Amino acid sequence: MKAPTCPAHQDLPSYPREREDYVDPPAVLRGGPPVSPLRFVEGSIGWLVTGYHEARQVLSDPRFSAERWRGDDTVQPIPAWIRSNRGNGPGTFMVMDPPKHGRYRSLLTRYFTVKRARDLQARVEDIVVEGLDTLEAAGHPADLVRHFALPVPSLVICELLGVPYEERRTFQSVAASIMRQDLGEAAYDEARVTLVRFFDALIKSKRQRPGSDLISELTSGTELRNEEIMGIGAQLLVAGHETTMNMLSLGAFTLLRNPEQTRKLRADPSLIPGAVEELLRYLSILNAFPVRIALEDAVIGGATVRAGQSVAISVPTVNRDPALVDDPDTFDVGRPRSAHLAFGYGIHQCLGQHLARTELVAAFRGLLDRFPALELAVPVEKVRMRTDMVVYGVHELPVTW
Repeated sequence: MKAPTCPAHQDLPSYPREREDYVDPPAVLRGGPPVSPLRFVEGSIGWLVTGYHEARQVLSDPRFSAERWRGDDTVQPIPAWIRSNRGNGPGTFMVMDPPKHGRYRSLLTRYFTVKRARDLQARVEDIVVEGLDTLEAAGHPADLVRHFALPVPSLVICELLGVPYEERRTFQSVAASIMRQDLGEAAYDEARVTLVRFFDALIKSKRQRPGSDLISELTSGTELRNEEIMGIGAQLLVAGHETTMNMLSLGAFTLLRNPEQTRKLRADPSLIPGAVEELLRYLSILNAFPVRIALEDAVIGGATVRAGQSVAISVPTVNRDPALVDDPDTFDVGRPRSAHLAFGYGIHQCLGQHLARTELVAAFRGLLDRFPALELAVPVEKVRMRTDMVVYGVHELPVTW
């Protein structure tokens, strides 16, 4: 039987931005084939992967490129002005293929190992305590995002990279702009210029007065050009606080909406590491799907993907596939650890996943211990979701205790 090919014109689901309730994947993406046609934001037609096994195949198959500008113009899910820049410039290894990708990643791996995360655990726990003190000092009601979920990962990544924490508002503002799904070319250019200036000054200072941080290591221990270090640093800085911030805030929101699960964690804190894995699976905070471009014809999940076509992976839907776990729509803090794809898969799997886990475990343990009566300070429907952002979460989370 001949595998189906992607149709050029027909009624198709469009690139989804809204979730059901507050975290469930859009219903239109579920119950169908694991690979199906999808209409992207600019009207182009590509493929959507919602099956767990099919997603792992695409993310680990060298026939699918992370360099998104390789595809045909008619099927690209990214704007033309990003394609014309061929991504975001030197050092942006997250959207590079081997061997370029491996060159950059090999320089960074030792900073993000399991051992490195364990070595940083005590400092991370100190930072969490500082964040809890800040939240408590704010008085209640207080915004858990502003006073806890944002500053904790920001301070961790600043110390790792060697970025002065007093300059955090600059990169936090840039990150908030870059992460908008409706970001236009002018706003992108403005944010990019701000980041370039920020890292240009930082790199110059590290070359003159190196420390024990990652940026100092890259400036003094490698032959990377400043433009490459900027690209690496910008990716790590933005991703390092945006993702963990939203997991903390959305995870706290989820625990507050599931008090029986929260009671289990307070009764048995040893469940917290497993609960973090369940939150990562259940929430799957990537709003914008990872995209790969087929370098040659390939059959995935019974669908024929032609060379040059775009393939998007719906991580929230993939992590709710019954092929991954039983009863996937149930949030269960006692669920055995699953091989979820919240951190991706293959050579582009999240470099900072071990550090993120360390932060999340410490943060949720500290939050539950410090505030046994923590609760929402507003009705559930008043919490603004980040439906407009690349990384999903909540804009603010007013809490009391």
